[in-house]
Amino acid sequence: MSGHFWVFALATLIMNLTPGNDVIYVISRSAGQGVKAGIISALGIMAGCLVHITAAAVGLSAIIAASATAFDVIKYVGAAYLIYLGIRALFNRKASISIKDHMPGLSYRKVFWQGVITNALNPKVALFFLAFIPQFIDVGAAHPRGQALFLGVWFNISGTVVNILYALLFGRIGKWLSGNPGFVRIQEKVTGLVLIILGIKVALTFQK
Repeated sequence: MSGHFWVFALATLIMNLTPGNDVIYVISRSAGQGVKAGIISALGIMAGCLVHITAAAVGLSAIIAASATAFDVIKYVGAAYLIYLGIRALFNRKASISIKDHMPGLSYRKVFWQGVITNALNPKVALFFLAFIPQFIDVGAAHPRGQALFLGVWFNISGTVVNILYALLFGRIGKWLSGNPGFVRIQEKVTGLVLIILGIKVALTFQK
């Protein structure tokens, strides 16, 4: 894992900077209820993400222990899924980001738990972790579960920092993001390329 960690860290940063559903929710909550609500929603998303990280770490370590071949299959399927997401991002014609700045006010506790539930119950997040994390696990090293947990937590912390920054800057960044088609298209293309490269990397690794 150590040899590819900085590749993982860079890919993680690029994908977390992409304004996906979590970022849009944080910005919308900030715009509708204030920066504090945006930060709390980001922390809720972080907590919900821990559910997926734990499930991925436990599941992947069990697969590795049961069959190295099965884990290889998981990596191939995951690589194909990443390539699919990358191609879809490259051909996405989205020209703006819809930000809701009139969300109903909620207590901070409800804002937090809404973030938790929104993320924890999102099957796309679970699929992404199962596809992304295995590409950076070294089955020849010790403690694959620990590797998966470390990578997942790093991804989560990076995403939370980005979400909080979006919440802090929502007044300026939110309006700019929502109405700047050039930025939206560029970030989609960059993210798409990163996902495709990660998928291809797996196939090349297996050929060695």
